[in-house]
Amino acid sequence: MGGEVVEEENADLNTSFIRRGDASEVDLLERTGTTWTAVAHVLTGVAGIGVLSLAWSVAQLGWILGPLCTIIFAAVTLFSSFLLAECYRHPDPEHGPIRNKSFMEATKLYLGDKHHAVFGFLVQFTIFGMAVVFTSTAGSSLRAIQQSNCYHKYGHDAPCQYGDNLYMMLFGFIQIFLSQIPNFHSTRWISVTSLVMSLCFSFIGIGLGLAKVIENGTVKGSIKGVSRSDSARKIFVIFTALADIAFAYPLAIILFEIEDTLKSPPPVNKTMKAALTVALSITALFYLSYGCIGYAAFGDSTPENLLTGFGFYEPYWLVDFANACVIYGQAGFSMLERGFRERFPDSRLLDKSYSLKFPLLPTTQMNLFQACFRALYVVIATVIAITFPYFTSVIGVLGAIIFWPFSAYAPVQMYLVQRQVRTWSRKWILLTAFSVVGFVITVIGIVGSLEELVRAKIN
Repeated sequence: MGGEVVEEENADLNTSFIRRGDASEVDLLERTGTTWTAVAHVLTGVAGIGVLSLAWSVAQLGWILGPLCTIIFAAVTLFSSFLLAECYRHPDPEHGPIRNKSFMEATKLYLGDKHHAVFGFLVQFTIFGMAVVFTSTAGSSLRAIQQSNCYHKYGHDAPCQYGDNLYMMLFGFIQIFLSQIPNFHSTRWISVTSLVMSLCFSFIGIGLGLAKVIENGTVKGSIKGVSRSDSARKIFVIFTALADIAFAYPLAIILFEIEDTLKSPPPVNKTMKAALTVALSITALFYLSYGCIGYAAFGDSTPENLLTGFGFYEPYWLVDFANACVIYGQAGFSMLERGFRERFPDSRLLDKSYSLKFPLLPTTQMNLFQACFRALYVVIATVIAITFPYFTSVIGVLGAIIFWPFSAYAPVQMYLVQRQVRTWSRKWILLTAFSVVGFVITVIGIVGSLEELVRAKIN
């Protein structure tokens, strides 16, 4: 009675009546999403600052391996997403009565409580890692704006060198206040703004890179990529580049939420697959353009971040605008806060709110635990970003760690359970091999990125 969930669906209205326990709680969920709304959601989820390192990654891999790896990682993401799309409904992928409305719900249903706990930690690690990356990137972008204006005013040879730490602290200070806005994580305009800003700085990077190629009158770069005298160093850099490309395709964590918005008929798994094909094809083409044009413009001197590495000086206002678009981020707090409340349901500290009245502003309800927790969260992320301000290495570590669990292991294991694939059958062997290859990529990505991170810190 207490934990049973029974779902009845009216296919014509695309609504679900979800009863918990003795049916005292009833939720009415309307699903009106289509292929194109799902495409928009996927593009919003995938587009981000991961694109900024792609030119550097292509430069390390060269003209053959660089574009090829960009396409391969897109194909891997598409395949693993197809597996997850089949697991949204259970036990039947088209008509199953149980819906998995989030990645965490799916891990608990298909993989059990232990996996649910591990993936819960990995989700939080990913969110926190993104907060660190956003803080580091925002700091370097703020610094780049000041440098751009300095170069424009005093010339390209002027000693316009500034550190990132002050700007990262400034960004963190602002984030402390922004993090206190009630339900900030759930407002729709945040996603829209994020997508628009990502597209802005990405298109500006492509446009400026193309202009640089035209100015040079030649396409730079080589088949082998950036040449290095130390072969071991070259291998580690290649590993880091692979991890950076993997970081640019985050999707598994949000896929079930997107699929849960779709109406039926047609079956939502088929609609989701169509949307994934369109969205990831667009993403791959976009990433190829950014990475290849950036490498063609700067060759062996391609910076880690095209917008902050100052391959471009003019038009300075456009460079400023592109960097301003990068300065955007919001840490994820809701899952951790919900976890605390579930663990300590009787705590007055977690539930107690206070009314605050600021001049010229409406009265605001402030929860003391929420205020302290979010401020501490942002402070820790800022301190780590200041300690390790190495763009490609940090996102390489993050990308490598999350690649295998979310893009290979979980999709494969969920699909094997969903379809009850027999052990040592042909399908089981192929899917297991796919997971093993993903694990190898994660290992070499972590090794390469950590080596780069330690080397940068020591030097």
